[in-house]
Amino acid sequence: MTDGGSEVAPASPAAVVTDRRVMLGLTFVVAFCSIAYELVYSELLTVFYGGTVLRYSITIGLYLFSMGVGAFLSAHLDDPEGNFLRTEVYLAFAGPAGAAFVIALNSFPDVVFPMKGAITLALAHGPILLVGLLSGFEIPLLNELVEHREETLFATLGGVYPRRVVRGVLGAFFSVSEAEGRSFSEVLGVDYLGSLAGTVVYALVLYPRYGLVVTVLVLGLLNGLAALAFAVWSARAPTARGGDRSLSLARWRGVVLAGLLLTGTYGGLVANAGAVDRAVTGAYMGDRIESEYQPGKADVTVTGFERTAYQRVTTYQRDVAGNADTDTCLRLDQAIQLCDSWVDSYHSGLVDVPTSAYLNESGAVSGGNESFDVLLVGGGDYIAVDRLRDYDVSVDQVDIDGEFLDYSKNESAFARYHDDAHEYDRLNTTVGDAYRYLRHTDERYDLILLDVPGARSDDSLALYSTEFYTLLRQRLSDRGVVATWVYSRYYYSQHRAVHVNTLREAGFDRYLPYSVYNDPDGDGELERGERFWLLSDGPQPVPNVTRARSDYLDAVAERYERWEWRALPSYRNVEPNSVFDPNYGVIVDP
Repeated sequence: MTDGGSEVAPASPAAVVTDRRVMLGLTFVVAFCSIAYELVYSELLTVFYGGTVLRYSITIGLYLFSMGVGAFLSAHLDDPEGNFLRTEVYLAFAGPAGAAFVIALNSFPDVVFPMKGAITLALAHGPILLVGLLSGFEIPLLNELVEHREETLFATLGGVYPRRVVRGVLGAFFSVSEAEGRSFSEVLGVDYLGSLAGTVVYALVLYPRYGLVVTVLVLGLLNGLAALAFAVWSARAPTARGGDRSLSLARWRGVVLAGLLLTGTYGGLVANAGAVDRAVTGAYMGDRIESEYQPGKADVTVTGFERTAYQRVTTYQRDVAGNADTDTCLRLDQAIQLCDSWVDSYHSGLVDVPTSAYLNESGAVSGGNESFDVLLVGGGDYIAVDRLRDYDVSVDQVDIDGEFLDYSKNESAFARYHDDAHEYDRLNTTVGDAYRYLRHTDERYDLILLDVPGARSDDSLALYSTEFYTLLRQRLSDRGVVATWVYSRYYYSQHRAVHVNTLREAGFDRYLPYSVYNDPDGDGELERGERFWLLSDGPQPVPNVTRARSDYLDAVAERYERWEWRALPSYRNVEPNSVFDPNYGVIVDP
């Protein structure tokens, strides 16, 4: 009976099935979005504050806690139709707005105030709690909305699985009975399934293809569409409890209009995903880069932005006050990789200096008829390959980012320096993880060059581990050494201490330090730039830069008259970094 006293016919079986399918479909979508929002927040926090394991662990913990709070508070909510609609619209707004909030907190690095780091870090976790709280409302509300509890989805699938076998297995550990239709179990099961789908699709599709900015817009779009689909279904479908849901639609008009506005906005932004990603990330990167200089000293213009499955590739131009030349630079994620002003000196230090230790008076690699084999780890811009080509050596290159390798072949910022080195006939490039490559190869190398970014997240820990350096040492020939750039002990003392002890643990006992020199401010005075080490567990070849094929080294040869191999130091109370026992001190915080 309705309030007016007229009877309402019970819903037909077809309507029952349709109702259930709609609600369970919505359960799947909202669970998908909720967990994916938290993955976006975890990655954003990692980008800005470092510590992948820490950020993901705290995010998951706060999310589950706030979901529990939401589920507890949902006992005070009535009108399940209206409140579920409101929850989805709120989530459609709060999810993307939370990501924007985290980015905004970190977009003004020049603003300084007491305890800024601690305060911004605490505030950055606010969106996790808000999205978790709203997600906690969803399951109790959906449970009330899934009608006809005796005809659940799992009950209709009862003949698909061997129920007697399942009961037998469960009965060995629990008290069991014949399965009954329970809407809560059904909703919760579909919710878990949606969460699984959200994690998998985020990791394999959304993040690699769209990045964080567009991914969070896609999730907002899905939440908005879920809200609108529910509003349309609720307005049209009959209810077994009686009454006409369309009578309450007028009360939801404002919420529905908000959902339409959000959905339309997100749809337009997602349709122009590439432009949105470049604009947001480019503006943020520009602000970050400018903040590295004194206020007003640098003018930065982002000229290109690409995203691969492993990193963000940003090219930009910077005009530094007092320097007449415009510098074109490259960054991978937030770490600077090269600039016009020092690309020559860096690669001379990485390639020409160590190679010169093996050159004879004519400038050819010594060793008679033996081949000279080089392993290049990284070097996806092919500039190091171009330098090695000058010495006619055999090069095995291993780089995990195949998309970046392809990008570098034609990108003008690299092409003028590598001169199509990817076509070098003695180059063998392997797209894959260097750690795995070293575990499976039997090749031995006369020189190993590490042209890889510094450790700035948990993802790069393996390339700074005792296991990795042990493999490098084992792949050296009797005369072989490893060449790598290193951080300054003055600016990165903690990182350096862990790095050195890791090298010692891996079996390296000697190193040859040297630096390159640049004129970054254009005042005509050379300053120390990138620092390098040669690493060895036995041989101690001495470079002779006068034999190298480098105009840069010819101009600064007098700075390389003294060479001294030294015993690798040891730092007390500093644990090495291992794959199975990581020391996060080797990570340089963004």
